[in-house]
Amino acid sequence: MKKFALLVLSILCLSGAALSQQKDATGCNDHPLFTRMFGYWIHNCDQKEFNAYAFLTGPGKKTNVEGRYWTIVYYPQSTLKPTPSDLTILRNFESAVQKQGGKLIAKDKSKETLNLVQNGKELWVEVWAEITGRYGLTIVEKNAMAQDIVANADAFSSDLKATGHSAVYGITFDTGKFDLKAESSQAMGEIARLLKKEAGLKLYVVGHTDNTGALESNMTLSQQRANAVVQGLVHDYGIGADRLKSFGNGPYAPVSTNDTEQGKAKNRRVEIVKQ
Repeated sequence: MKKFALLVLSILCLSGAALSQQKDATGCNDHPLFTRMFGYWIHNCDQKEFNAYAFLTGPGKKTNVEGRYWTIVYYPQSTLKPTPSDLTILRNFESAVQKQGGKLIAKDKSKETLNLVQNGKELWVEVWAEITGRYGLTIVEKNAMAQDIVANADAFSSDLKATGHSAVYGITFDTGKFDLKAESSQAMGEIARLLKKEAGLKLYVVGHTDNTGALESNMTLSQQRANAVVQGLVHDYGIGADRLKSFGNGPYAPVSTNDTEQGKAKNRRVEIVKQ
């Protein structure tokens, strides 16, 4: 992805600069989208193959965007005198994005949300700046998580006969919420097909979370998500309520590590268990 050259308006005092330049934090680099402001170093960073971030899109409004994720925080070198104002920093990034066909989505004091499309990929950018000269970027390259397992009634039936339970990865929710997303319809339909095909089958619907957040909240959320699946099967697919029971298991039964985003995604799941 082509880097954008930022117009930097700050003035660097060069006296003694070579002797006191702070090095970037270990493992941190600029995002391919932007060069850094002149005279800055990376204090800290984080990168995930898949994550979600709530971007400001208007007064009191935020939009949750999922995909490849970066956050980078920059500090000015001690030799940078004077440091650029927060407005200077914001205008630099705003101008760089707009020159590439992007746009400003929203602003709030010393924070802006920017959006652009590069090489067929939609990128969301949050840039914030302080009067101290520090600034930071959060960037999400919007993308749906690759789905490894496609929900299938026959596969569910096979799993239930072999192990008594089956993970359903096609049922999805927004972060921290329990409303079924529209893309859950395929998996929900396959569960309903299984239940209609096997008239005597009764299921526990079990909600699972990763370990992010408080245990009590995750237990409640997993129960709410299991309830939502049961209600959806009953109301939208005509499954008898007496054939389904919901249960929230929170983070207690992971199937993968919670140390990676891929592992967390596998742990955030709904399972059907034979009664």
